[in-house]
Amino acid sequence: MKVILLKDVQKIGKKFDIKNVADGFALNSLIPTGKAKVATDAEIKKVEALKKVIEAEKKIQMDLLTKNINEINEKQVTIKAKANSKGSLFAQLHTEDIVKAIKESIGADIHPDFIILPKPIKEAGEHDLQVKVGDKKVTIKLIVEGTK
Repeated sequence: MKVILLKDVQKIGKKFDIKNVADGFALNSLIPTGKAKVATDAEIKKVEALKKVIEAEKKIQMDLLTKNINEINEKQVTIKAKANSKGSLFAQLHTEDIVKAIKESIGADIHPDFIILPKPIKEAGEHDLQVKVGDKKVTIKLIVEGTK
């Protein structure tokens, strides 16, 4: 069955990819959980148009960030997250959470694809993040404060 992925699906593909998968997998797993929808001609056209819009926005954002990348270098961002007494977070921090915190504290609007996490953030403390735009890289210090 031909489906359009609505989310990144591990070992299948990325968001908006059009993939052929087994009928049972599509009908019993992907479609009911909202990870995919059936790829009709109309839906494929919608997705292609949406992809173009997203790529255009990403290019504009990349151009702006390239011009202003030095302003965010060596900045600090603080995120509060629930953690146990040993400092282990109850839920791992995702790039979307980090993007939101960067926008709130620094004012920079960064696309999640530009953030490079060396490893998943599961502990409270200081973490260095890389923001890579084109051929330029800068570092942002992420401070995760554990709360109860």
